[in-house]
Amino acid sequence: MTAGMGRPDGRIVGRLRLASQGLAGGTEGLGSVAEAVRWMTAMQAQDLQAAMWAVGVRVPGCGLTGVRTALDTGSVVRSWPMRGTLHLVAPEDLRWMLDLTAERLTKSIAARHRELGITWADIEKCRDIALEHIAASGPVSRAGLFQVFDAAGQPTQGQRGIHILGTLCRHAWLVQGPLAKNQQLLMAFDGWIPVSRNLERDEALAEFLLRYFRSHGPATLADFAWWTQLPLTEVRAAFENVRGQLVEHQFGGAGYWMSPETAALLDSGAPGARSVLLLPGFDEFLLGYKDRSAVLPLEHSDRIVPGGNGVFKKTLVAGGEVIGTWAVERGNRPAAVVPELFEPARHLGPAAQAALRKAADRYLSFLDR
Repeated sequence: MTAGMGRPDGRIVGRLRLASQGLAGGTEGLGSVAEAVRWMTAMQAQDLQAAMWAVGVRVPGCGLTGVRTALDTGSVVRSWPMRGTLHLVAPEDLRWMLDLTAERLTKSIAARHRELGITWADIEKCRDIALEHIAASGPVSRAGLFQVFDAAGQPTQGQRGIHILGTLCRHAWLVQGPLAKNQQLLMAFDGWIPVSRNLERDEALAEFLLRYFRSHGPATLADFAWWTQLPLTEVRAAFENVRGQLVEHQFGGAGYWMSPETAALLDSGAPGARSVLLLPGFDEFLLGYKDRSAVLPLEHSDRIVPGGNGVFKKTLVAGGEVIGTWAVERGNRPAAVVPELFEPARHLGPAAQAALRKAADRYLSFLDR
């Protein structure tokens, strides 16, 4: 389905994405931590505390304890399903995601493994060591497992350990499980995730595409290919299986795809025009796209990722546009949210100030619940 020509300003694209991502009241079913993660398909999570708030901001009434409980019970899992980066995913989805992405990533890091002296025989040995240890002693911390590897003659220094661990997780032998304070313990994959959906490659890629555009649209095929690191040629071929379930709009000469429900908001009025949100660093609202210029002016990109160091700051989003960053100020007084606008002269009006206070109260309440 194709509809709509012309270019709305970036805030319209941003507001539609707020709706599709459950950030502006436009998505049904984000009633629990597990439902939110399942709807989002995958949520970047190398910064665990940021990922917890990324879930919390999408689930009304959710507190930090609720997100931790979801991880502790396995209703949400955290692993490396794509891009060599940790994400939160629904447990039943992790195996088919890994089946799609692991081989390509393994090839891309083969040279690094040679530099680290990691052979496939080393991987198989470490797999057996890890599974035997977990079967005998139960869940193990990363540091504890590395000690076991070291003792067995498999050194873990100089990033060798994390590359071995990542490979064991990508091949669905290990997975991160319950929390021990702010670190996750490692479990046998099949023990922690007893039920997995098994999809053929074509079926899996079609589902990946459909769920991404429903939860992240408006977005482009290039956005999805970047997000998953799957070949664009394969993505384009697989897209023919799902395009009839999506709607295309031409924004700035590029084809953006979204669900019919999200597209309908263009006629009824995209929500979130007066919204103010405090989003965590690495949130999917910004990070889930190859091209972020629709919601983040290019001249301010360095304010979010200073020096291109790969570390994304917390974002202040007003009306679907990233307008600044924020931090939490602590000390002798109660914690307070401190915004930093890209353009200090751009004052927030009374309504936006009230919305910002409400967003700050919600974040601080999340931490306490």
